Amino acid sequence: MPGLYIHIPFCESRCIYCDFYSTTEGKMQERYVDALCREYETRKAEILNDGEGWNTIYIGGGTPSTLQIKHLERLFNLIANDMKQPRQKMEITMECNPDDITAEYAEALARLPINRISMGAQTFDDNRLLFLHRRHSSQQIASAVGNLRSAGFSNISVDLMYGFPNETADDFQQDIEKAIALDVPHVSAYCLMYEEGSSLYKMLQQGKIEEIDEETERDMYDLLTTSLKAAGYEHYEISNFARPGFRSRHNSSYWNLTPYLGIGAASHSFNGKDIRSFNPSHLIIYMEALENNSLPTEREILSKEEQYNDFAMLRLRTAEGIDLNETEQLFGKALRQRTEQTAQRFIANGLLANDAGSIHLTHEGFFVSNMIMSEFMIIIK
Repeated sequence: MPGLYIHIPFCESRCIYCDFYSTTEGKMQERYVDALCREYETRKAEILNDGEGWNTIYIGGGTPSTLQIKHLERLFNLIANDMKQPRQKMEITMECNPDDITAEYAEALARLPINRISMGAQTFDDNRLLFLHRRHSSQQIASAVGNLRSAGFSNISVDLMYGFPNETADDFQQDIEKAIALDVPHVSAYCLMYEEGSSLYKMLQQGKIEEIDEETERDMYDLLTTSLKAAGYEHYEISNFARPGFRSRHNSSYWNLTPYLGIGAASHSFNGKDIRSFNPSHLIIYMEALENNSLPTEREILSKEEQYNDFAMLRLRTAEGIDLNETEQLFGKALRQRTEQTAQRFIANGLLANDAGSIHLTHEGFFVSNMIMSEFMIIIK
């Protein structure tokens, strides 16, 4: 069954590392929700078959927790008829900032169909939070988790970030231990990236900060994977760790090439096979198009080679990896053989493994996954 993604681009302030489309123009929320509703009604049939409902719903951003409850209620009232399964059988996620999750806000969220919260903690060090221009303090992270649990949420994910300028492996170990102490069932962790166009990238170019060295980054990743595994989390995707039964079903659908509809400015959609579509990363262009009864969505048809590249790259991100029999079913014997041949040299040096026809990254391979994935890509002229 397909997934639904709803992009909420509003933020109170912009973090220095962010390259996702977002805006601080919160006064446009009402108008934006109007546009979301129009797009949803117009486009849902692209993905939903007759009688079919959503399997997962993910409200991401931006900072969705800046939305007023009345706006969230309106969105869920709109899609209620397309939620064919009972709430407890679906996964309905909303991203939140810790400082937004007061006891009252958590209780209001619990009255909605939402049953999973993904919270951007990033770090438990207040100086690094200030460096990132995050709005919350380290103390508010634990408070937010407590408020969510009191409101009835058990499926909570926390995001961590590592690789800050001047950060040591010991510093990151403290963040890992504090995340584990929260006893949440899911943890995501990402290395700080210097994305071109971000404030962080400009600071790097101006010589105000320096990236950590590769050896320290590797040590941090090793600490992350070994510490979380020892605490009972399974490492099921490059950056994601879950207690048994708590994998992100929505994100897993992306890696498994399940169809999904993305609505909102800068959102993407996929029909599960050969069509991707995307909306403009511009709030006004997006809203004005829908207000004029026009769709701002652009589409691209993927060639067989492009479909294979997506398949190989996304499957290699996961612990299960690429199933060779499935590769042959989807793309033919020649691409199965190419996949096996490409994998061989990485298997020989311990970066990939072949378990009963499943090509997957090893512990050592996860750290250099980008390099490995690039070797599987078909060059398209």
